[in-house]
Amino acid sequence: MGATTALLCGGVGATPAQAAALPLCPTVFGHGGYPTGANPWDRDQVRQPNHPKGLAQQKSWGAGGVEADLQLTKNGTKGVMWHNTTTNGLTGTRAPITELWWATGADKLAGRTITRGPYTGTTVYTFREWLDSARSNNLIALVELKGEAKQSLLNSDATIRATAWKEVVAPISERMTAQKIMIYTHDAALKPELDKQIRQAGLAAALTGYPTWVDSVGWEEPVPAASGNHAAWQAQLNRLGSTTSSPRLATSWTKDFTTWLQGKCA
Repeated sequence: MGATTALLCGGVGATPAQAAALPLCPTVFGHGGYPTGANPWDRDQVRQPNHPKGLAQQKSWGAGGVEADLQLTKNGTKGVMWHNTTTNGLTGTRAPITELWWATGADKLAGRTITRGPYTGTTVYTFREWLDSARSNNLIALVELKGEAKQSLLNSDATIRATAWKEVVAPISERMTAQKIMIYTHDAALKPELDKQIRQAGLAAALTGYPTWVDSVGWEEPVPAASGNHAAWQAQLNRLGSTTSSPRLATSWTKDFTTWLQGKCA
């Protein structure tokens, strides 16, 4: 029984006949919301589960998978888990992630901590550290390779490219037999090369099984009521729900979604 199913089945009180008529509970993928309005960086509360604390919280809310963000430091030398283009939301001088070294220099990224929101005081983690934490929490890892990583992944210097792609591919290759990992990118220029690199490494399974997004309300700060998503959630459950297979569904309202699902799935 998965984390989501275990959470949702507890205390629902459905009879065996009622449960048999319900679809299987989905595997819920938690996502940390980022504001969608103008100047979102001014309101962002750094909610992304890019660290063990965020992973553990998503797990406690009933997630069976988590989406997080992979960036690369200067010249692709370190894969790190961070959403924003710059260090906005971290201690230290603001600078693009792609211009910082991980462990050297006055402005190094290692050791910086989050300055606002629910994860204040939490440090930045490497890709490998995050994957290991996802595994220890029994969470499926869904990794978004951020477009800013083009600085090194599509660099004209072959040495930089090789270093950068190793930081993306090797951590997955090292762990793929022991945990479920998926990776994707929204960046049109990066996508074909990402697909190529992952397939060449024999990791094609990391390019399949993505969850379906179920929210209809854009995230904002303060957080909009989850009830605005209820109609969309129901529509997706009607469309994808099955008594024989559990769909993968992604949301920024993890706790609200798993609560809403109670009594609607088995």
